[in-house]
Amino acid sequence: MLKILGPASHGDNFCDGLSRRNFLQVGGLGLGLSLADLLAIEAAQGKRDSNKSVIFIYLVGGPPHQDMFDLKPDAPAGIRGEFNPIRTNVPGIEIGEHLPKLAKMMDKFTIIRSICDAQPEHNAFQSYTGFNQRLPMPPGDWPTPGAVASKLLGPLHPSIPPYVSLCYTCTHGPYNEPSPGFLGVPHSPFRPLGPGRADLVLNGITHDRLGDRALLRKSLDRFQREADSSGMMAGHDAFTEQALGVLTSSRLARALDLSQESDAVRARYGTGNPKVMIDGNGAPRVPQSFLTARRLIEAGARVVTVNYSKWDWHGSSYGTIFNRQREDHPVLDGALTALMEDLEQRGLLEDTLVGIWGEFGRTPKINKGVGRDHWPRVSFALLGGGSFNNGQVIGATDRLAGEPVERPVKFSELFSSLYHHLGIDVTNARVNDFQGRPQYLVADGSQPIDELV
Repeated sequence: MLKILGPASHGDNFCDGLSRRNFLQVGGLGLGLSLADLLAIEAAQGKRDSNKSVIFIYLVGGPPHQDMFDLKPDAPAGIRGEFNPIRTNVPGIEIGEHLPKLAKMMDKFTIIRSICDAQPEHNAFQSYTGFNQRLPMPPGDWPTPGAVASKLLGPLHPSIPPYVSLCYTCTHGPYNEPSPGFLGVPHSPFRPLGPGRADLVLNGITHDRLGDRALLRKSLDRFQREADSSGMMAGHDAFTEQALGVLTSSRLARALDLSQESDAVRARYGTGNPKVMIDGNGAPRVPQSFLTARRLIEAGARVVTVNYSKWDWHGSSYGTIFNRQREDHPVLDGALTALMEDLEQRGLLEDTLVGIWGEFGRTPKINKGVGRDHWPRVSFALLGGGSFNNGQVIGATDRLAGEPVERPVKFSELFSSLYHHLGIDVTNARVNDFQGRPQYLVADGSQPIDELV
């Protein structure tokens, strides 16, 4: 990581007194290195023109489908829970009562109620890649769609990385966003919220001195010499100037600077403390990450990933699952609808797909701790905007929300649809693994979900 320190601020502060504007943390092996490698690779291969983008919001820990988007009011009390369904603006579609803002714009969303092949354990890998980690994988592991978009499509704007991760580092390792897989470091995400333990302070450079490109080059040269001596990947000199242009880009800095937004806009998204890891090992509940994601998409990012809160609600340790949901659902409801409204107002909604899901669903039966346990047999995905036929529900579960009984959907189909939105043909597109063997982007030859496209 590279870390560029900035001046103190009294507004929008973190717990340590630094504001979100006070630093830029740059992921990879160092911006002068990995970006130069990235730019060299992009120059050497043809890129397809596409202005489509994706925001993926990972609900850490497995959200309860039967309390959010697949309520069963006629099920027994030990199954259906405490919440009632409410009508949406699409006749025949009902969702949970604590998501009223989403209900008013359900015509902009599609609910998939029948994801059927989730892994049973907590592991973010399948949620981010579409591949089941229990099955055989090529050396280096499967890549994320962000890494694939970086390789096959490249940047929309030369000063904005195509793949940006706004994911916080969870103390429980399997919750974290996986690496770019066999596509390697050049297609890693730009990480402005990267883990502090991996930071390297850029020698002699602070926020107010970024404009001095000569000083910046000198400091980067020093950083590169230190990196080379430690065996890190060397940069490509021919692309150093372009990489420096990304680092000093006012376009990127402005996209990450939420002070550019009005107080009213930031209030619509809601606020959260990025230092509070929910339940000790989940992601912070920071709805303004959705606003940053919108700003990055508007600036030219192709794929932005966000991890949000903690949804592993077994009960007892923090009260009942229903008390916890009364706290969490309204915050998600406000942030997600604010994101959709902003994308629509800026003419970005048809080009931007918003995807929300977790690693699995929750047990139909409420446990003794008044919670729900892991349930891989069925879960939900929520898709908003994009180039899809929205305002519908795909799939259905039985009367207990325990098994899919209509149109089961695999993760590979979900990710095939995601690639379709980006303009990538999963039937023909391939990427080479570490051994030079071409690999398809999804498993089992899965195609985009017919009902969506």
